[in-house]
Amino acid sequence: MTPPLSPPSLLPLLLVAFNICFSLAASNSVYESFVQCLKTRSNSSDNISDIVYSHSNATYETVLEQYIRNARFNTSSTPKPVIIITPLTESHVSAAVICSNNIGFQLRIRSGGHDFEGVSYVSDQPFFILDMFNLRSILINMADQSVWVQSGATLGELYYRIWEKSKVYGFPAGVCPTVGVGGHISGAGYGNMVRKYGLSVDYVVDAKIVDVNGNILDRKAMGEDLFWAIRGGGGASFGVILAFNIKLVDVPETVTVFKLERTLEQNATDVVYKWQSVAPTTDDNLFMRMLVQPVTLNKQKTIKISIMALYLGDVNSVVPLLAEDFPELGLVTEDCFEMSWIESALWWASFGKGTSPTVLLDRESYHVKFMKRKSDYVKTPISKDGLQWLWKKMIELEEPGLVFNPYGGKMNEIKETETPFPHRAGNLFKIQYSINWKDMGIEADKRSRSLVNRLHSYMTSFVSKNPRSAYLNYRDLDIGITKNWSYQEGKVYGESYFNGNFERLVDVKTVVDPHNFFRNEQSIPPRTIKAWNEKNEGSIPPSTSKAWNKSKPYVMIILFMAIVHII
Repeated sequence: MTPPLSPPSLLPLLLVAFNICFSLAASNSVYESFVQCLKTRSNSSDNISDIVYSHSNATYETVLEQYIRNARFNTSSTPKPVIIITPLTESHVSAAVICSNNIGFQLRIRSGGHDFEGVSYVSDQPFFILDMFNLRSILINMADQSVWVQSGATLGELYYRIWEKSKVYGFPAGVCPTVGVGGHISGAGYGNMVRKYGLSVDYVVDAKIVDVNGNILDRKAMGEDLFWAIRGGGGASFGVILAFNIKLVDVPETVTVFKLERTLEQNATDVVYKWQSVAPTTDDNLFMRMLVQPVTLNKQKTIKISIMALYLGDVNSVVPLLAEDFPELGLVTEDCFEMSWIESALWWASFGKGTSPTVLLDRESYHVKFMKRKSDYVKTPISKDGLQWLWKKMIELEEPGLVFNPYGGKMNEIKETETPFPHRAGNLFKIQYSINWKDMGIEADKRSRSLVNRLHSYMTSFVSKNPRSAYLNYRDLDIGITKNWSYQEGKVYGESYFNGNFERLVDVKTVVDPHNFFRNEQSIPPRTIKAWNEKNEGSIPPSTSKAWNKSKPYVMIILFMAIVHII
């Protein structure tokens, strides 16, 4: 006969219950209360039940997984939302904010799902997902070269719609077409025209946001401080971005692209060393991204560099330019391809020659893999000795790679306080650390993350210091996270992402969301939480206590269901 379970042996079961309780079917009381609240608060109530998904819905998993862009966060142990809301109208968004707050559940906001750490769709607390993919309208006004683009649209959709209207206008943003506009722009946004035009946020002239009270605000209504904050400070700390009004930029009818590769045996070290001084200072029309990867060729381990470039002009201009500025590269006419700007967008996204631009409308073209990313900024060139030492370390590690993105040009002309993104003049280039892997499981995850962390550590002496800066859209929870939503915790990662602009972001947050409803592991904290923690020695902040009191009945019901299920 099996002996009764003792209290210690019940503990693992209780822990499992806590871990899975919010992955089980949400109780009818949560779902029904939320739907009823939405119907009351929304201007359109006929289809409310069609836009709210609980675990019991047959398409719940499909809706959840369709915008998970990192396989690390699509496992059986990944915390799942109690409810997913897929708004069709702005009033649905407003109602979702009010009702989530009233019921006491955290709200995660997803536009494209490309957050490298999954914070737009994962939380270790009871949470809902507000999935913005239905809100993707793009309204172009060629009279003033402006566009209203909703946050659920993708960059590919934006580029395609611009191309439909004009062949001589574009927008300076990222090269991955499935990235969502809302997260990309609110995190600053950059692409292969960064040296010519700067960041995506440098061309935002208006915006619409839902605040913590459910109000829909444009630039005039929100005020200049909040408008400043959401242009690079991460919109999810302040509200729900509905749309941005952006200005288009001129692009020539003909642009030129090229890709050149070199190994250590083919003067790669000399090329990389010279690239550091040329790429950030050459003609503003030229952007040369450099990939650095450890490879094995002919059974010999080496380093391969790949330089991918966009030149806003023809081949007859860029070849002589680099013959003078960068002879080590050895660029010749045969290496180059002339095309339209929209064709260059396809080339950068690795689509083959002759691919129709309509592929930019395909949201399923992204191949999901296990991945980890990190970032750094370089202010002074790395010496040849330093590079050779780095190559040895990368060959030892075998897997992690680096991507160097040059700055200079327009980036040197804009003050670091103009937007929350501070990494402007004085930065030669930005580094992205990259590792992908195929194997599932905790051990593969630990191993791969350890490798990229070691490479990041090796780079310490070569990159920015005090703080060691990072790029918000290459989110990295290793920098630091907040567990108590305190100012001191937030300052650790906040100063890395925003340098001196962090303090102003905290001030804005304190005004617009003092109870910290809009929060995640790396959100901007309000000063009210800091003051409360200091006064009460780190006990539960008032917003957290308020949320717990609201959600406690639902939590206890679901927890009870989980325990019964296990026993």
